[in-house]
Amino acid sequence: MKNIHTEATKEFFKAILLLKDEEECKNFFEDICTVKELQDISQRLEVARMLDDGKSYQVVSKETGASTATISRVNRCLVYGSGGYKNILEKLDEKK
Repeated sequence: MKNIHTEATKEFFKAILLLKDEEECKNFFEDICTVKELQDISQRLEVARMLDDGKSYQVVSKETGASTATISRVNRCLVYGSGGYKNILEKLDEKK
């Protein structure tokens, strides 16, 4: 697996933290990502939310259109990852 902890990725993460609102974030990601990349990233977050809510792979796949490979990868990250999904899901819940 490639090391994601490079100077370029550090700069990218710092850039994201400088975005002040949803509009700036939308504009930045529309420029830096393809439509497909944005759809894939958004789908992964939706999959994470559903898995965290206890939904089955079958239900998640049917409702999101995600492949079982994507669902499995997201689930591995939820269970064994660095906590990124859990952290952001909690923060999103707090905003509601």
